[in-house]
Amino acid sequence: MNRFNIFFSIIFLFFASSSFTQSKLHTGIWHAGIKTQSGKEIPFTFEVTNKYIALSNHDTIVKKQLVIINGSERFKVNDVKAYGDSVLIHMPLFDADIKGKFDGNTLKGQWIKHLPNREATADFYAVAGNYRFFKAPKSTHNVQGRWSAIFASGDTTVAEFKQVGTKVTGTFLTTTGDYRFLEGVVNKDSLYLSTFDGTHAYLFTAKINPNNTLTDGKQYAGYAGTDKWTAVKNAKAKLPDAYSLTYLKPGAKKIDFTFTDLDGKKVSLSDDRFKNKVVILQIMGSWCPNCMDETAYMVDFYKKYHAKGVEVVGLAYERSIDFNRSKKSVEQLKDRFNVTYPLLITGYTSDKKELIKSLPVLANFMGFPTTIIIDKKGDVRKIHTGFSGPGTGKYYTDFTTEFEKLNNELLAEK
Repeated sequence: MNRFNIFFSIIFLFFASSSFTQSKLHTGIWHAGIKTQSGKEIPFTFEVTNKYIALSNHDTIVKKQLVIINGSERFKVNDVKAYGDSVLIHMPLFDADIKGKFDGNTLKGQWIKHLPNREATADFYAVAGNYRFFKAPKSTHNVQGRWSAIFASGDTTVAEFKQVGTKVTGTFLTTTGDYRFLEGVVNKDSLYLSTFDGTHAYLFTAKINPNNTLTDGKQYAGYAGTDKWTAVKNAKAKLPDAYSLTYLKPGAKKIDFTFTDLDGKKVSLSDDRFKNKVVILQIMGSWCPNCMDETAYMVDFYKKYHAKGVEVVGLAYERSIDFNRSKKSVEQLKDRFNVTYPLLITGYTSDKKELIKSLPVLANFMGFPTTIIIDKKGDVRKIHTGFSGPGTGKYYTDFTTEFEKLNNELLAEK
């Protein structure tokens, strides 16, 4: 623990016992930004609220809480320490923090991602204000609808946008998932979209043309990632069948492994609890935003289908091979979503080559999450690449309907 953390912890503990704790981080909506190495700012908004906690001695402490706002998503952050000019925000997932200090009415500091071998940092600021990009955007352009988008990096995606006034929400869907909840505006002849969840930050910009095209598209990802993109409006645009991309090697029908659960016990598909059951293998990682969305869905799915004879197992591929570090990250995910099915630490990293070492029967593995559906005889019946989360609207609904139909069919088999 560095001297800043020690000092901050002492100050916070001292003043937390008082009912008169004050902070410049007042309640309301805040406009914030992350500055990338390219010089571009990735903006987002968050709301600060007070939580009043009564103590046994009849004193009351005031604890700050906030939610990060991306479209319809409200990403709750409870671990907020604020006193006077100093603020420390610890993200509930992904092992990232925001540390800042007020300069006048502006909170200035750093966004810090704690990676296995280093800390990646970027400048951060926040000011009171209920706007994301512009305080009063104006435009007669409309981007609502489905678009076929092509990125210079080679990704072909489908974009879905909704527009009310100048406000735009939506996402880009790829073969391995989506960019979750994007929010932004149309201003003059330009489109601006961004998202931030504590560790993943994206900015998309493009010029809107009268011929139903988007050109001069730029994507800024995290600290230094950049890409170019264009799009054409196309109501029939679609991605390849997600069940056709990853498969077992020729001649293989089954998959097996032995990994360690969070209590240190070895778990294998040959264990009694999985016999004569439909088994869902969730290949995931606590660092993966689409895995977060899939986990939220799987928790509800498991409650509904476990008693019918379905087991779900999460196979975690973390950024580090250190068991205790990986366990801490996966436990945060488990606690965040109240996961009641087994989560296993594979001991392999999220590198695709590492995954194939751990599950050599897989062919053409493309990314996280990947979901493997196994029937009651232990045979792999389907493999689904990626996950279309709730930010994708109809795509999410279509997936959940089809997925549950498939499980019902497998349960009905003798």
